[in-house]
Amino acid sequence: MKIAIVPIDKISRHEGDKVIIKGWVRHRRSSGKLGFMTVRDGTGDLQVVVSKGVVGEEQFALCGHLTQESSLIVTGMVRKDARAPGGYELDASELEVIQIAEPFPIQPKEHGVGFLMEHRHLWLRSNRQHAILRIRHEIIRTCRNFFDDRGFTLIDTPIFTPNACEGTTTLFQTEYFDQVAYLAQSGQLYGEATAAAFGKTYCFGPTFRAEKSKTRRHLMEFWMIEPEVAFAQLPDVMQLAEDLVATVIRGILDRRLTELQVLERDIVKLEGMIPPFPRISYEEAIERLQQEGITIQFGDDFGGDDETILANQFDRPVIVHRYPAASKAFYMAKDPVRPELALCMDMLAPEGYGEIIGGGQRIHEIEELSKQIRAHGLPEEAFKWYLDLRRYGSVPHAGFGMGIERVVAWLCGLEHVRETIAFPRMLYTLYP
Repeated sequence: MKIAIVPIDKISRHEGDKVIIKGWVRHRRSSGKLGFMTVRDGTGDLQVVVSKGVVGEEQFALCGHLTQESSLIVTGMVRKDARAPGGYELDASELEVIQIAEPFPIQPKEHGVGFLMEHRHLWLRSNRQHAILRIRHEIIRTCRNFFDDRGFTLIDTPIFTPNACEGTTTLFQTEYFDQVAYLAQSGQLYGEATAAAFGKTYCFGPTFRAEKSKTRRHLMEFWMIEPEVAFAQLPDVMQLAEDLVATVIRGILDRRLTELQVLERDIVKLEGMIPPFPRISYEEAIERLQQEGITIQFGDDFGGDDETILANQFDRPVIVHRYPAASKAFYMAKDPVRPELALCMDMLAPEGYGEIIGGGQRIHEIEELSKQIRAHGLPEEAFKWYLDLRRYGSVPHAGFGMGIERVVAWLCGLEHVRETIAFPRMLYTLYP
């Protein structure tokens, strides 16, 4: 009978069975004629008990030479044991060592952030980083399912673009044969084209901002999920954003509770973040900040500290809408009643994590959009295709972008976004 190769996270289904696991040694210790190893395989950790009397002197001696991260294949019997991590052990009957690892540079001691980031490719093997990246995976999966289940079509948008979306001062410029190209700041403009074709679409991919910001909230390369909806207006996308975030929170609590516990995240706070989320105007937000003693006036943008003060006044995310039009991107529609305000919104996460969603209603009149392109000093030729969308069946439409890394940082309770992605790109950090 063929012995099954079993992932550790499914080991409980095989009590009393002889199985094979393939993985790496996380810890090892010995006591007389018994050896104990914690083996990880990417899905979880399992204690392996090695008896000299069972495996023989040669394999038992070999076990004593295994170092942290040595790779091996173990055959053995699954046994329930409440004292073991996960409640199960494997009584080894055969060991096959693939490689005995060199001394592992990351040890159970305090390492500086610089050292850990330089060894990011190895730091990913820790329980903490595993938990974070599994939560990231769950957030992305939940987002995809959310939009797919609501009739949205996923459309991939270009990374090389001929024009700016969010402002020309934060562009990464590159050569595209005999042309100048930029790394995409957002897929939004292309999302508007796809929404006019499919009705409801979203894109999901990397975006790039050459912001010289050395803060705990900023990366030079980050991932955004960006829905765009034809015939939608500002209230529609505020509701869509609320539904999305509430669904993500519920999904993490339902399916990644173990990982949240590894990170020692305060679950009670997340459980309390139930819709409806509060919604306040930009002007009300200014008044609230002034009442807190902050020197800020109408027209000023919110800094990180301002967002934290605002968000801390609520126990769940808050949506701030209708910012001054002068501070927003060229494509943002204006409030017809008060044209000095834009039909836009930001969602601020509580606990000091700041903006996680930004979006709003787009200009759908060709004359107004042409005027705004000129007013912002943008090259009209590069936006000819974008203006075409207003020539052929233009309708009101709206959308937003949600930054995955900030959502990961918030839901995991992390101090810095550098741990939210496998290989972060920060100011002056490009290795590994």
